[in-house]
Amino acid sequence: MLIDFVPTVAGVSLADAPAFKKAPGGAPANVAVGISRLGGSSAFVGKVGKDEFGYMLADILKQNNVDISGMRFDSNARTALAFVTLRADGEREFLFFRNPSADMLLHESELDKDLIKQAKIFHYGSISLIDEPCKSAHLAAMNIAKNSGAILSYDPNLRLPLWPSAEAARNGIMSIWDQADIIKISEDEITFLTGGDDPYDDNVVLNKLFHPNLKLLIVTEGSEGCRYYTKEFKGRVAGVKVKPVDTTGAGDAFVGGMLYSFASDPSIFQDEKRLKKALYFANVCGALTVTERGAIPALPTKEAVLQFLLEAATI
Repeated sequence: MLIDFVPTVAGVSLADAPAFKKAPGGAPANVAVGISRLGGSSAFVGKVGKDEFGYMLADILKQNNVDISGMRFDSNARTALAFVTLRADGEREFLFFRNPSADMLLHESELDKDLIKQAKIFHYGSISLIDEPCKSAHLAAMNIAKNSGAILSYDPNLRLPLWPSAEAARNGIMSIWDQADIIKISEDEITFLTGGDDPYDDNVVLNKLFHPNLKLLIVTEGSEGCRYYTKEFKGRVAGVKVKPVDTTGAGDAFVGGMLYSFASDPSIFQDEKRLKKALYFANVCGALTVTERGAIPALPTKEAVLQFLLEAATI
C-alpha cells in the first residue's frame, strides 16, 4: 500500500503538473476496500512507514472496515510514494519513490499467521516478489493460505519500472504462476508474458498461460469487458459503457467484485451461467470506478452496483 500523488489537472506530464493531490493506492489494498464496500469481509497484510502517511493509510483502511491486524509499521523506512499522471487519454504514467520503502521490508516473522489461516481467498500481486525480505514473506503467506484451504488469487499487475529488467519481471511473475487458483491478467500483460504473442488468440492463452491447477483465468479488456477460461468452458462477458474520468483502480474494483462473488459461492467455477453473472457484476464494479477520480474514493458500494444493474435492465 502506498500514496499516489496525482496532478490536480488531467492530461499533463509530471513535469508540467502545477500541483499534486495525494491519494491512497496499491492494488491489494484497493481490492480489500473494494470487497469491504460491497459488504464482504477483508483484511490487508503489508507494511507501511511509521510516519504520517503510513498512519493515514491505516486509518483509511479502518474507515472502510478492512481488518488491519496484519499491517506492520517500519520505523526505519518511509511509506512508498508514486507520482501518477493521467494523460489526455486517461491512461497513466508512473514515477516511484521506493529506495527502499517500508512495503519492501515486510519480514516473514511479521506475518499474522492466524489471520491468513482464516482467509477463504488469499489475493496478491507480483510487486511484493521483487525484493527481499518481502519476497520470502509473500511466498510464506501464500503457503500458509494454501495449506489452510484458501483459494489463491493472483493479479500480476505488471509495473515494469519497478523491476531490474523486463526479463526479471517476466521470470518473477511466472515463478508463482502454477500455484494460483485464479489469475487475472490484461491484454498487455499477455503480450509481455508470452514475448509478443496475440492476446486475442485463445490458443495462446490456453497453451502458454493456462495451467492444470487453475480454476479460472480471466483476461480483462478494459471497457470491452473480459474473457474467461476454465478447464470446462471459455467465453466472454461484455463490458459496460460509461464516461471515463480516471481509469485508476478499475482493475482492482473488478477483482474486488469478482472475489466478493466467489467467496460466497465456491462452486461457481463449475457453473458457467453463474460465473458469467458474477463477471458482469465485476465489470459493473470496474465501470463505476472509472466515473470518478482516484481508486479508493471511487470504489462502488453494493447498492450502487445493484442500482446500475436495475437501471441497465429497464433501459
